Amino acid sequence: MLGKEIATLVNGNNNAGYHTVNFDAGKLTSGIYIYTINAGSPSASSGHGFIQSKKMLLLK
Repeated sequence: MLGKEIATLVNGNNNAGYHTVNFDAGKLTSGIYIYTINAGSPSASSGHGFIQSKKMLLLK
């Protein structure tokens, strides 16, 4: 694993609710990728945030 960032899909704040983002993996090679979802901020007044990393298998 090289540990390079290949894309940032959303960088900003959205209102609460359901959102959809399309990811075009056409320029990537087949393999295993790790993605991370960050939502909220642990330093916010609530002290709660969400961070989760998972593996994604890309097959072409």
